[in-house]
Amino acid sequence: MRFGNANLFALCPPYHYICTMSIAKNTEALLASLPAGVTLVAVSKTHPAEAVIEAYGAGQRDFGENRPQEMAAKQAALFALPTPPDDIRWHQIGHLQTNKVRLIVPFVAMIHSVDSARLAAEISRRAVEAGRVIDVLLEIRIAREESKEGWVLDELLEWLDGGEWHSLTGVRFRGVMGVASFTDDESVVRAEFERLAAMYASLRERFFGVDFDTLSMGMSDDYHLALESGSNMVRIGSLIFGRRQ
Repeated sequence: MRFGNANLFALCPPYHYICTMSIAKNTEALLASLPAGVTLVAVSKTHPAEAVIEAYGAGQRDFGENRPQEMAAKQAALFALPTPPDDIRWHQIGHLQTNKVRLIVPFVAMIHSVDSARLAAEISRRAVEAGRVIDVLLEIRIAREESKEGWVLDELLEWLDGGEWHSLTGVRFRGVMGVASFTDDESVVRAEFERLAAMYASLRERFFGVDFDTLSMGMSDDYHLALESGSNMVRIGSLIFGRRQ
């Protein structure tokens, strides 16, 4: 664990991540605590479809998954209910292989993890075949760990300057996503978020314009720092659903 979120829920002891409250109450409290204009993506990865339904009943509509197979299975299970929650917006937040794009293209609302020109092209191709335009975020590597996914900024700028992205009619570029370093040093995390926010503002002005409106950064451990740095979309799992199963 990194930073304490003791001020989020009054019933939670300091630095205790997993509240004893229900998923529904966790969801309600978190939604009420976020500033206006911030979208909460409830990260439901590894949790069952029943957990998604409980958060949905508390007013949550955006759900994030790491694995496209898991997302597709949950979407199918929920769609098969007598009264399906058909206004759920599914977000692919984990690394996405090109050969798995087909699994989620029919229904995914946003793909956060576009980290290569090849992936962007494949999403666009599949979306066009499905008669859709899919919102995507450019994942930029800001963390110190080499294991983190994402564009290196210079490579991203080279691709954007080349103009190839203009031909990708099946995607709509909505913003950027990043994951901060896993560290207890808040100054490191804050600096990484501030750097991503600056990149986002520059890309918006230089290439995309007003429709480039999403800065997705911040998770359960560090979302409060992300909000201070301008995030308008946070991806939170354990504070809603508890530890991964």
